[in-house]
Amino acid sequence: MKSFPGQASAQDQIASMLRVNLAGEYGAKRIYEGQLAILKNSPSAPLIEHMKEQEVRHLQAFEGWIVENRVRPTLLQPLWHVAGYALGVTTALMGEKAAMACTAAVEEVIDQHYEKQLTLLGNHNPELSHLIATCQQEELDHRNLALEHGAQEAPAYPLLSHAIKTASRLAIWLSERI
Repeated sequence: MKSFPGQASAQDQIASMLRVNLAGEYGAKRIYEGQLAILKNSPSAPLIEHMKEQEVRHLQAFEGWIVENRVRPTLLQPLWHVAGYALGVTTALMGEKAAMACTAAVEEVIDQHYEKQLTLLGNHNPELSHLIATCQQEELDHRNLALEHGAQEAPAYPLLSHAIKTASRLAIWLSERI
């Protein structure tokens, strides 16, 4: 992982990765908590709970890295607390398939995000790369499960998916910087 003139140092790039990954895993946990608040007695509740538990493990892992590397979390954490939950509740109110569409859209963006991080890291930090690759695979599993459970059958799926992907990309961009 090299730095070029005008580019953040390798340490700053790692800090940015940890900050945004912590924020993303926290946001994902909040999305699932919002969905479960509405869908707690639905057939999809065990699946949503399973995905939430994996997000909590990811979150705990990145919390450890944040502390170990003395990286401050994003200042937008309070916003992601509310926004993640609101997104979860809103999509759940639209129905189980819309909740699955939310998962599919978010996880597709996260897959791309983690892939960029893995490329940037290269062989520089094998331990962090392993964590990111593990999280990436589980996020892809979530996306695939959501698709298997009718995500594409959600009302206005293309519009819903596009809106959630755009919001996810914006959240990533902001959390890397703030």
